Order: sequence, then structure tokens, then C-alpha cells
Amino acid sequence: MHCLDCRTTGTNSPTVGVCRGCGAGVCAAHARIAPRSVRRGSLTGTPCEARVRTVLCPVCAAAEAPVAPALTP
Repeated sequence: MHCLDCRTTGTNSPTVGVCRGCGAGVCAAHARIAPRSVRRGSLTGTPCEARVRTVLCPVCAAAEAPVAPALTP
């Protein structure tokens, strides 16, 4: 599989991962590694939360980036 972003520019770069947001293949140059929280546990027990990493393409990484609050005078 080749990187979707590289493919649009006419190059063929092998993928190192798949974007969690859109499913596009991403190469090492376009892959964005982001942390996210995962909750797990049984329905009757106490849930625990773990930090894991996820792969995103540049488009999905920008869409999930926190938005800075607007400054009002």
C-alpha cells in the first residue's frame, strides 16, 4: 500500500500506518502520532483509563486539533 498524500503528488511512498480517522495509508513523513484515552473494564467493576497512541493523517490531525479560544476585546 502507498501513502495517499504522497500519491496525490505523484510519488510512491510505502505506508507505515493507517489513519484512524479516515482509513488512508500514511508514510513516515505524513503520519501524525497522537495520544488518546481508552476506557476499559467490566460493566460491574471499576473502569480504568489508559493512554494509547494512534496514527492520523495530516488532514484528520488538523481536524482533531484543539481550537484556540477566540479573543474578544
